[in-house]
Amino acid sequence: MPEKIGKYPVVSKLGEGASSQVYLCHDPFNRRDVAVKVVSSEAFADPDAGRLARKLFVTEASLAGKLQHPHIAQIYDAASEGSLHYIVMEYVDGGTLEKFCHPDRLLPIEKVVEIVFKCTRALEYAHKMGITHRDIKPANILYSGNTDVKITDFGAALISSGETTQIAAIGSPAYMSPEQVKEQSLDHRTDIYSMGIVMYHLLCGRLPFQASNNFSLIYQITNVEPSPPSAFRPVIPQAVDDIVKRAMAKELDNRYAEWEDFSLALAEVFRHEVRDAKIQHFADSDKFETLRKLEFFENFSDAELWEVARISTWQAATAGDTLMREGDTGEYFCILAEGQVKVTKKGKLLNLLRKGECFGEMAYLSKSKQGRGADVSVLENAKVISIPTDHLAQASDACRHKFDRAFMEILVDRLAMANLRLSGV
Repeated sequence: MPEKIGKYPVVSKLGEGASSQVYLCHDPFNRRDVAVKVVSSEAFADPDAGRLARKLFVTEASLAGKLQHPHIAQIYDAASEGSLHYIVMEYVDGGTLEKFCHPDRLLPIEKVVEIVFKCTRALEYAHKMGITHRDIKPANILYSGNTDVKITDFGAALISSGETTQIAAIGSPAYMSPEQVKEQSLDHRTDIYSMGIVMYHLLCGRLPFQASNNFSLIYQITNVEPSPPSAFRPVIPQAVDDIVKRAMAKELDNRYAEWEDFSLALAEVFRHEVRDAKIQHFADSDKFETLRKLEFFENFSDAELWEVARISTWQAATAGDTLMREGDTGEYFCILAEGQVKVTKKGKLLNLLRKGECFGEMAYLSKSKQGRGADVSVLENAKVISIPTDHLAQASDACRHKFDRAFMEILVDRLAMANLRLSGV
């Protein structure tokens, strides 16, 4: 094992493949652990496989610093130093999803739906960047606990802005789409198919097609309709079977046309079919879909919405509940996701707030610690998003900037309304 790779001291070896080794290293300049993938010099020198090895390396290296999404493993750096070729990536402790693809280690259905939802959001982001992954499989999805995942290994990706031609026969046969095994032109829908296979594998611990050789496998992929996941795990709801079937449709016209359609179907099935309210009242998919529909967050990127979901707390409130009291210390502010609340001061009604409006924001905007200026209570059953001011203070600059812009627009609107009332219009 090498002591150092480039400027990165080696801590341990994480694993190896046919043409590369992956090491846990330390980045002394950014004070973080990183995963460094070293491509063997023999792979580059091989007369047959060398062209492909160089293509994969260059493709992945070209994405350094470009894929900024909470569910994509970041590529920090890449270098070729003589015979040493390596890529420096975000280190995710927890291994891959492969370990959950066995019948005796299956995840709960609601966790599988959540994981696949996050993957669809990440792959939609990549698609908007002009990138089709082409090698989606459990081994390329890193698992960091609960339902947190990060997609990795973009070496096989198609990049729409690139000048290189498509190389065929890239990918893992068991997860390839019909159009991929036929070596036809590909777009993002090949990744949708592969994600359907991953979902199938995670749900029932087996692949949809069982074959002893690649010829038989290709025939099944292109001609055979697999049994639904519920055939091997009867507790799987019909609605989940339907999502998998549509994602894995052989004909492109029958498959989800866009990642957005796939994501919405997963969020809907989680909300109505598989959620265990006792375990997880507000799932990450529920939070994300709620946030992206609120006017307050209309200018937030996907990455920033995931950040908001992470730093916020959510509660269901019933009519009559008091959410804030006059004089209390303001350590958080709220955004109303559903329902209606009233704002009163000494029993006098000041305002009625509905879905998408915020209250208690002076706790964040004011430089001095001051007490609440009014009571806030629930008029209609509500879903309330609370954001502690100290959590927002630790958020990314981009996320805080979006909050500042949103609050500025609200204050301008309120000032305009006050001026209208004063003018008697």
